[in-house]
Amino acid sequence: MTQPHDDLAAGAVASASLHALLGDLITTAHRLTRLAAHETNRTESPATWRTLSVLQAHGAMRLGELARQSRVAQPTMTKIVRGLDDLNWIKRILDGDDARASLIAATPRGIQALADWRETLATALLPFFDGLTEGEQETLQRAVDILRDRADISSPTNTEEAAK
Repeated sequence: MTQPHDDLAAGAVASASLHALLGDLITTAHRLTRLAAHETNRTESPATWRTLSVLQAHGAMRLGELARQSRVAQPTMTKIVRGLDDLNWIKRILDGDDARASLIAATPRGIQALADWRETLATALLPFFDGLTEGEQETLQRAVDILRDRADISSPTNTEEAAK
């Protein structure tokens, strides 16, 4: 029979191991994204794609919320939105809750640009993953599924909606 302190020690080791794994995952994901972006030789700011991604995932929102979701200052988001507007990748919609305010939404053209960008990134990474076995590809797919499920659970928007 295991002692309670043995269970606590095992839990602490597992927690530390998971902590280290998650740190490695974040670092590796950032490196992979930078590698893919570098290989494309495109000049758009990562903030452009992050902003479109937030709008695609969460829908129309006010500028301040978009800045918060994208983790940039509001003046920075104002510049990003101006650039996206010039490309017709976003549109402004009157806020039904406050006629003085507007919501920012991605346009179909913006969503298509984001899809094209993701396809470009994936294509750029293909040579780095050439030769993966079927088992390795299945492992990556399982990891993507787990990450997608966990990220959806913990997203602030989903948490707020679940609380309503």
